[in-house]
This record gives sequence, structure tokens and C-alpha cells, in this order.
Amino acid sequence: MKARNLPILVTLALFLIMFGGGSLAFIGFFSVQNFLNLFIDNSYLLILAVGMTFVIVSGGIDLSVGSVLALSTMVSSSLLAKSHLSPVLVIPIVLAMGTALGLFMGYLIQTFNLPPFIITLAGLYLARGLCYVVSIDTIAITNEFWKGAAHATVNLIGNNFVSPSVFIAVAVVLAGLFVMRYTRFGRNVYAIGGNEQSAVLMGLPVNHTKIAIYALSGFCSALAGIVFTFYTLSGYALHGKGMELDAIATVVIGGTLLTGGVGNLLGTVLGGLVYGIIQVLIVFQGTLNSWWTRIVIGFLVFVFCLLQRIFETGKSAALARERAKQAPKAQASS
Repeated sequence: MKARNLPILVTLALFLIMFGGGSLAFIGFFSVQNFLNLFIDNSYLLILAVGMTFVIVSGGIDLSVGSVLALSTMVSSSLLAKSHLSPVLVIPIVLAMGTALGLFMGYLIQTFNLPPFIITLAGLYLARGLCYVVSIDTIAITNEFWKGAAHATVNLIGNNFVSPSVFIAVAVVLAGLFVMRYTRFGRNVYAIGGNEQSAVLMGLPVNHTKIAIYALSGFCSALAGIVFTFYTLSGYALHGKGMELDAIATVVIGGTLLTGGVGNLLGTVLGGLVYGIIQVLIVFQGTLNSWWTRIVIGFLVFVFCLLQRIFETGKSAALARERAKQAPKAQASS
């Protein structure tokens, strides 16, 4: 067991305990369909969290993702309902819009050495404001393709099913895993998050990589917005309000260090499942307000931030001990 896998194992254990506890406490909780529902209900959050994982692993933060999701729902619904454009045109337009906004924020952050927190906060207000420029009212989507995607199901095992949104989320996660583990871009992301100055001295394309990271986050936010419209069949300016914090919490619970350099998309998926299982437990319990989800998630973020600090402290102590052991050997050889 490698030390960097410890946060993921903690998240996995937490999920198993919650799912097992729910199975013991509530009749009908333990079922394949209930497990698949976690993916069905949170597929847009998983897509959002994939982009956020890249950003946080690089040592940055993106507060605009919830607003970009809302803007994507507004633009797509407006183009479909008012302009009557084909989905073949609407989907690329929305994805290009989200990518361009992320690219713009990444360019400002890297070129002018501005804090990601401030720039993405500005992006949050910009995207949310543009939602109201499109419309102050809810825009219903009546397009047949969208309605078909919203109501379609795919049987997996017996009578158990998933929605097309799950396949989109799984495809994004698998693509993210491949990029992070097997491409030069993914290795550069980890290097920048570990130590940006060292990455610069190594000759890595830090500027282009950081800009591309925020462009990727914008793309994932726009795609999450499209998937979100499959649930709501509408565009609304207040969609995704606070969802940037849900995405960050999912990534943190999944074991990604907020200081950067350490993280895994498998952990992010587990973090999303933990987020979903909390909601399901509250629904099965029946008497608790839905706001208890926020309370429990907030508590878990506290716990995982503390675990991250303990992990970093232990890692630093191990490095110090290793250097202390090597110092006498170096002096003897000299």
C-alpha cells in the first residue's frame, strides 16, 4: 500500500460503511438499482468534478464552474427553444463557449500572474450575469432529441438500468484517467502542482499547461450543463448555484490535496458516491431536512482537510528522516 493511496482508501472505507449502514438500517436500501442511482443522480457532478480535479491537482481553484453550468443550460435551452437550432449545432456551440471562458480565465491567471481565486470568482459573476442577459425566466426545452435523452434508459443487469448521462460521465472519467496517467500533459499537471518553480526549471511548458487546465475545466462545466438539462429539461439562471462548492468538496473528499500535486480521479468518483449516498440516506430516513446534506459534507471536508494535513506532515517527517540517514553516508564517502 503506497502512502499516496491512503486518502482514496479512507474514502472507499467511508463509502462502504455508509452503504452498509444504510443497508442494515433501511429495507430496500441494499440493491443494485440503488447503487446505480448514485451515478444517475450525480453524473453531472462527476463531470464537473473531473475538471475540478485537474485544477486542484495543479495547485489552483475554479469557482466559476457552477455559473458556467448555469450559463450552458441557458444558452442551450435558448438556442433550442427560441432559435430552433439543431442539437448537432447547439452542443458544439455550448462546449466551445465553456472552453473559451475557461481559456480566457486561464490566460489571465497565467499571463498576468493573478490569483486563481479572484479571477475565477470574477468568472463566476460574469457567467451568472450572462445567464440573466439570456433570460430572467425559465426556458423550457421541448426538443425531441433532448426529451429522448432525458427519458431514455439502458438495462444493465435484469431490470436494473442507467441513463445515457451515466455513460457520458463514465466516458469523461475514463478519458481523464488516461490523460492524467499516460500523457505528458497529465504528468505536467502533477509536476506543476508539486512544485511550479521546479517545473519551470525542468523546462516544462508551465504557461500552456495551466491555461489548458482551466480550458479543460470550462469544457467539463459546459458538458455538465448539457447533462444537467437532461434532468431538468430547462434552462434557469439559478441552476448550479453553489455547485462549485459541491465539486470542490467531492474532489477533497476523494483525497486530492488542496495544495496540489496529489490526486486521483478514482478518488474523485468515490467522493461523488459519498456525496450521493449521504443524500440517499437522508431520503430513506425521511424526517431530516435536505440541508443536512450540506452539514454532513461540511463536516467531512473538515475531516479530510485534517487528514491531508496529517498526511503532509507525515510525508515531510519521512523525508527529513531519510535525509538524516543519508547525511552520515555522504560525509563518510567524502
